[in-house]
Amino acid sequence: MSTDQKHPLGHIDREIIKKIFVEGKTDYNLAEVARLKIRYQDFPGAKDVQHDLLSILQQWEMTEEELFLQARILHSKGKIYRKNPSEDTEDWS
Repeated sequence: MSTDQKHPLGHIDREIIKKIFVEGKTDYNLAEVARLKIRYQDFPGAKDVQHDLLSILQQWEMTEEELFLQARILHSKGKIYRKNPSEDTEDWS
């Protein structure tokens, strides 16, 4: 009997991951991979999502530590999740 759980946002995150595989490494995708790594960090399931996130890091030749460092730098500059770069607020939806 499997104890793996399905994440309630797994179907949405799967589409994001597919898009990242196609688009490759961008600032936005880097921030998204970091966000998803945190989301699934201790989640008891969604092994396919966790495996794909690891595969992306391997393709980018980055460690998780390097990913989070780069994401922190991007977030300190802001504008990663802004729909309109001239706005002052970010959209985390």
